[in-house]
Amino acid sequence: MAGSFSSPSVLGLFASKSPPAAAGTVSRLRAHTREVLAFARQASLIHLDFGAVLPTETRPGDHVVVLLHGLFATAGVLRPLRRRIESETGAHTASFSYLPGPGVNRLAVELGSLVRRLPADAHIHLVGHSLGGVVARYFVQELGGDPRVRQTVSLGSPFGGTDHARLMPASAGRDISPGSPLLERVVGAAEEHLHIPHLAISGADDSVVTGFSHLPGGDHVELEHCGHNGLLYDPRAADLVVRRIRDSIRGALQHDPAA
Repeated sequence: MAGSFSSPSVLGLFASKSPPAAAGTVSRLRAHTREVLAFARQASLIHLDFGAVLPTETRPGDHVVVLLHGLFATAGVLRPLRRRIESETGAHTASFSYLPGPGVNRLAVELGSLVRRLPADAHIHLVGHSLGGVVARYFVQELGGDPRVRQTVSLGSPFGGTDHARLMPASAGRDISPGSPLLERVVGAAEEHLHIPHLAISGADDSVVTGFSHLPGGDHVELEHCGHNGLLYDPRAADLVVRRIRDSIRGALQHDPAA
């Protein structure tokens, strides 16, 4: 765990006097069970939200959280996290779905198109799972982003690449391969763009992302007993996202009481 964030709810979790081997087996079983449940939950949601989802009613200075899904998914799998964000922060949410295959640059361009459809006076937060987190940060760093973007958050994003990329389609697979030029640019320039803060949330039992999943200079929280897709539905991950957005909203209010 690095950066200024910590996750007290996971410190000492499942502590026991079991032998290390037994404790390791229990940890793997917990993570595996959560991952199986996460796949089942995704399967029930993946048919939803194929088109762009935009807030219908906003007021000047409102906050909008744009959520981006990972490869082989749709924006529908983000619905539980969207509900938590809307109910606990008061922010609006937006999302859009994309097919597997297009590379990070193309998806970042699509993200830019959606962001331009948001109210001109909105405060924008970008939250991405897996490939979506890379897209969000690429948009901010490589495409110039948008002056309304206040922060980015990634969940299990392969900033260090994944060895499984060879099984992934077309440009997307090449972009998230270990040592890809695109990832090297994003990681290499991360500390030059800290005016747009970043929080990386990763799972200690993520078997999909084989490289690192955080950015230099950014905040990083690793959740025990959590896999790649489990991050989407783990209450601890949602707590961190909600807290981050709340803090940003409070900061905006202190800077501009009319925000």
